[in-house]
This record gives sequence, C-alpha cells and structure tokens, in this order.
Amino acid sequence: MRNATDHIPALSLEGVSFAYGKRKVLDDVSLRVDAGAFCVLLGINGAGKTALFSLITRLFLCRHGRIRILGRDLDNDGAGALAQMGVVFQQPTLDLDLTPKQNLRYFCTLQGLDPRLARPRIAQALLRIGLADRADERVRQLSGGQRRRLELARALLHKPRLLLADEPTVGLDIHSRQGILQQVRDGCRERGVGVLWATHLVDEVEPGDQVAVLHQGRMLIQGSVDALLLETGTRTVKDAFNRLTQGDDA
Repeated sequence: MRNATDHIPALSLEGVSFAYGKRKVLDDVSLRVDAGAFCVLLGINGAGKTALFSLITRLFLCRHGRIRILGRDLDNDGAGALAQMGVVFQQPTLDLDLTPKQNLRYFCTLQGLDPRLARPRIAQALLRIGLADRADERVRQLSGGQRRRLELARALLHKPRLLLADEPTVGLDIHSRQGILQQVRDGCRERGVGVLWATHLVDEVEPGDQVAVLHQGRMLIQGSVDALLLETGTRTVKDAFNRLTQGDDA
C-alpha cells in the first residue's frame, strides 16, 4: 500500500551553494531523491560530498539555495524535516563501551520513542543484522563491518523516510561492503525509504540505482545508470565516472 507522500521527493535540493570563507566548495547543486530510490552520490575525496551532507543535516546553515525533506523546507520547518531523516556519518558515532542493545536503546530515548515500541524494534533490528547473539557484548568487541551494520540499523529505528549515509563502507573489506549494501537496499526498498549513499567507490553502484556525480563542488550528472552510460558514451560506471571527472582515479 502506497503512502500519500510517495509522490513527494524524499530529498530535494535546488541551487545549493556553500563556501568555507572565500573557498567555494558547492556551486549551484540541485538533486532529487525519490521515495524508495537508492541514489549513489559519487565523488572523489574533496568533491564536496561531506559539505553537502552537513548542509542537509543542518550542521551548516544553507544560505544559498533550498533543501526540502519530504516536502518540508529545512529553513522553515527544520525540526519537522530532520525528524524524517536517519543519518550515518563518515566518522563512527557508536559508544564503544556500551553494548549494541544499549546503543540502540539510548538512540530511541533521544528520539522520544515509547519504550514499549522501542524494545521490539531493537530486538528486530539486532536479529536482522545478525547481532542478536551479541546484543550484550561491548561494541568494541565487534568487527568494523558489524559496527557499521549497527549504525545503519540505528539510523532506521525511528522509521525515517530518508536515509543519508556518508562513505559508510570506507575501510571495510569487499564482502562486508556488499553485505551492508544489500541490507540497506533491501530494507529501504521494502519501507519506501529514499537513500542518498555517498561514496567514491564506483563498484557500489548497481544497475537499478540512481547516480549523481559530484565533482569540484558541481553536480555533473544525475539519473539512472543507463542514462549515465548513454550520456558519457561508455560501457561501465567506472569509465563514465573517469570520463566525467577528466581521468581522476576512482
């Protein structure tokens, strides 16, 4: 059953620009992520991906352009907009001395979730990511991939309609990366959650994804994988990305 808000973009950016002092890091960036879509934001290090995420999450104020989350303007209804969003930042934010269960319970408390709702959600989340049998161990005993799975599960506990993930698989082996991507794709598709997944790893793009290429602060292209290949006259996402970024190493 489709929700009444399914036709509204999970995320919409229009003409967003940002500078650190005199150095412009984002220049007239526009982007749309539909409900239930998995959009890969591709860009080499320094392309502006983290700055863009900082604006969407209101760590930085957006003074030039407009950002909407599920139709809610970030400037006029910041609290309402942010409540629709789950975030996994590039740097890990779990408390290593707490258990997975305690980390999730603390997040639910911050979100104001009724404990009667939080308990089954936490149990289901731990089961889904394969950590039910390690729920009472300290997080520092988990592998890097398990910690990232836990962070992604935590970001979805309050049932947001948009998930932002900033380089969430950096430093993980290929099997851990593939498992995490599959978990997020499957879970978010089932729930109609729009995903903006920032990465510099072109092998994280799948045929059914949307792709947006950010380079030197400018959005070069966005659309389906097929449209990306057609526009660049290439056969692979890696070749398309290298051509768009003028041979920069992917």
